[in-house]
Amino acid sequence: MDVYLPNTTQIDTRVLGRLFDNMSESYKIFWFQAIINRIHEGELLISFNSLIDEMIADGWYMVTEYKLNLGPSDTLEKVIITAFDKVQLKSSEKKNIIIDTLNNCDNKDLLKMKKVLTLNVPYRLQAPFLNDVKGKAWESKNIAELINDHDNLLYYFDSVNGLDSKIRISDGFAEYVNENYEILCGWVRSNMIEYLQRRNPSVPGIVNKIDPPQMRNLEKVKKYWKEIINLTGIHEIYDDVELEHKMISIDHFIPWSYVAHDELWNLTPTTRSINSSKSNSLPDWDKYFGKLSQSEYLAYRLKQENNYINKLFEDCCKDHVNDIDVYHKLYSDGLSSIEFQNRLEEIVKPVYNAAANLGFKEWRI
Repeated sequence: MDVYLPNTTQIDTRVLGRLFDNMSESYKIFWFQAIINRIHEGELLISFNSLIDEMIADGWYMVTEYKLNLGPSDTLEKVIITAFDKVQLKSSEKKNIIIDTLNNCDNKDLLKMKKVLTLNVPYRLQAPFLNDVKGKAWESKNIAELINDHDNLLYYFDSVNGLDSKIRISDGFAEYVNENYEILCGWVRSNMIEYLQRRNPSVPGIVNKIDPPQMRNLEKVKKYWKEIINLTGIHEIYDDVELEHKMISIDHFIPWSYVAHDELWNLTPTTRSINSSKSNSLPDWDKYFGKLSQSEYLAYRLKQENNYINKLFEDCCKDHVNDIDVYHKLYSDGLSSIEFQNRLEEIVKPVYNAAANLGFKEWRI
């Protein structure tokens, strides 16, 4: 999706539009995103440390929850992994808690890695505006002074002192951000998606992995499985717990944090405690896939035999079976249990293997 930046006399938007050209690492886009967010909140004098904390928080879910690759040796990704190890927060933690925790963390290893981001990030972002700064000039100890000698930049360096360094936003850029904040956010998002898709070519649902995890509406699926449970008294697949009269929870067999969808073939009823224990891990294939197939086949048979179950199934399909080929392959009439299991495996196994290759850990009860 192309997003066009509005013209203005305040800054050269043709140059602004080239900020993210030829990115080899992710830091530029996260740094810029943190800056416009702080401007939108009314800040014009901003410390390196606070911007880097926001960068870590913005990339936190992508790296720790969704296991996206930010680059082969991406500096920000390394910092996020270190932060995740040191501060002991959940992969799905709220952004404000991540930022507050990072701000109060004095772990030496983390601080050392955050300082690495201060060496290039703040200066290199504005390179398209600085045609006369070339080669070894970027390595100069006086790079901040060289940049400050230029006109019509996005920001200038108010002080340089490691993580305590500060940038001062130019009046023209601040006004431009405040007038066009939503458009700039869309532009950043578009570039972020393009960058992440290039770095993660086999990962589905990139567009849904830019933001923190959201609550998902699985009420139709829960109603469908509750009625099946009431009719059959089936057990859940992981710990053989009888689900009748239990408060059920709907589990994604392959974690949502990889598939980023709520397709019916990947959903199975369990208990809240088991779902919490499994979290975003991959269930042991040899131990659990056969049980998943048996449970799904039972539901498949019931929808053919029971009109109300079939109605609930069709209601689920409106939101939870979005691939017409999968619908015909898996839910056509007359399949034996072996045919159903083979077809389900053809759908699930490649996705399961891709998630395993990305680093999702194996789990069993």
